[in-house]
Amino acid sequence: MPIPGIDVPGLGCGLALLRDGKLLLYRRLRAPEAGSWSIVGGKVDHMEQAKDAARREAEEESGLAIGAVDFLCVSEQIIVEERQHWLSLIYVSEDFSGEARVVEPEKLPELGWFPLDALPAPLSRFAADAVDAIRRRRA
Repeated sequence: MPIPGIDVPGLGCGLALLRDGKLLLYRRLRAPEAGSWSIVGGKVDHMEQAKDAARREAEEESGLAIGAVDFLCVSEQIIVEERQHWLSLIYVSEDFSGEARVVEPEKLPELGWFPLDALPAPLSRFAADAVDAIRRRRA
């Protein structure tokens, strides 16, 4: 538990969802990195495993039913102008069912499936790190 008055990094998680070589991205309305395109994800709750948090956040934000997930990479975001500092464990999955949709329009109003060589801009640091890790895996 954080000590009152002392800033500490947040612990986040994310899930890169791939279908037919395309990555699911949502445009963010809120900080950190409002206006950027990002993978689904969010905060890891106290006593929740990061892998489970990534699956939960992905299901909440996309409406998909997520199966197996594999660890992909760690991402660190330090956004001085927003006073945001996050360490995020990022996972990847191609094991899901359903159709992605906008579930939280007040946070993530727009989505798309994008080929890795034709991604929208700007990408969040979180998503850029995931894309780099996916490309390294495929090389």
